[in-house]
Formats: sequence, C-alpha cells, structure tokens
Amino acid sequence: MIDRAVTASGTSLTSFVVTNLTVAAQQVLADRSEFTLGPEAQRAWEEINRRPARDLPGLRKLMQRASPFDE
Repeated sequence: MIDRAVTASGTSLTSFVVTNLTVAAQQVLADRSEFTLGPEAQRAWEEINRRPARDLPGLRKLMQRASPFDE
C-alpha cells in the first residue's frame, strides 16, 4: 500500500515519508500552538477578556517573593 501511494504521488519513498510525517506532526501539535474559535465562542472569549483583572492577594504575595533560582 505504501509503495503504491509513493508511486501514485510521483515522489521517492523518503520524500513521501518525510512529507506525510510532517503533516501528521503538524496535526498532532496544532492544538498546542494555535486554536480557532467559532463566532459564539469568539464573543464569549472577548467578553471574558474585557473583564477587569481581579486582585489575587495570594498570587501578589507569591510574585513578590525572591526567586529560588536567583543566586
């Protein structure tokens, strides 16, 4: 089957494999690098992002601590 697909594509086996593995890798990683929203989800996302930031005292205190990696 693979040999037939290589022949049908008119490429070498190496080129066929690299091209198709690249496409498969892009599909696997797509949701880790970008995402798209439909119109309703986009409106909800924009609504959430228009809200003012909440004050989180615990987070503020944590961020004011010295980093354990600074030495």
